[in-house]
Amino acid sequence: MTQRLLVIEDEPTLSRLLSYNLTSEGYEVVVAEHGQTGFDTAMQQDFDLILLDLMLPGMNGFEIMSKLRGEGIKTPIIILTAKNAEQEVVEGLKSGADDYITKPFGVAELLARVAAVLRRSNGQEEREPAAAASDEAQISLGALTVYPEKYEVTLNGEQITLRPKEFEVLLYLARKPGVVMTRDDLMNAVWGFDYIGGQRTVDVHVSSLRKKLELDPGSVHIDSIRGVGYKLVVNKKKSVHH
Repeated sequence: MTQRLLVIEDEPTLSRLLSYNLTSEGYEVVVAEHGQTGFDTAMQQDFDLILLDLMLPGMNGFEIMSKLRGEGIKTPIIILTAKNAEQEVVEGLKSGADDYITKPFGVAELLARVAAVLRRSNGQEEREPAAAASDEAQISLGALTVYPEKYEVTLNGEQITLRPKEFEVLLYLARKPGVVMTRDDLMNAVWGFDYIGGQRTVDVHVSSLRKKLELDPGSVHIDSIRGVGYKLVVNKKKSVHH
């Protein structure tokens, strides 16, 4: 059954990006851009998870959490907080939040945190990967296996050490093998919507990633699409779980 997520975020660009990426991951997403509307929606409909901005018009995130918890609504909540807002995080967690994400954030981090909170809320956090442990347990592409929650990668059974951002670039490409991802896609997914670095950052990480993995062109490799971006190509029969 498709999991339903409520996004309560008043910044239109961010709410659209959240909705797009979560929907692309297979979630059903409802968006509310006003605090009171978000609260009413959470009270009237059933959701598996709420993504909640703290600074909202009408009713702020703290008030929403307090009222929802006061009404017995136990839906997991991930709060969206500003950078260097440690006190907001502490207060948010005390008010009933299950986790938090600090802006700016990448899509890879967002999806990992959403999956982790949903898994915990379903009582699956203790399950081993081999035991139906969530669709995020691993992505297998030819000789390459990616473990999203562990930040681990193996090639022909051998573990490969990657820096966090290299891993997130690979993970984003591996989730949609054969699909061209633009440099902007990768920048938003890995470095965050507000990252001010240039697209050259993506090229450098892909180049380093190729060298570290020594990807076998006969199995899995990263293609450069000139002027556009990159795609992960799998030549052998693949089994994907994401």
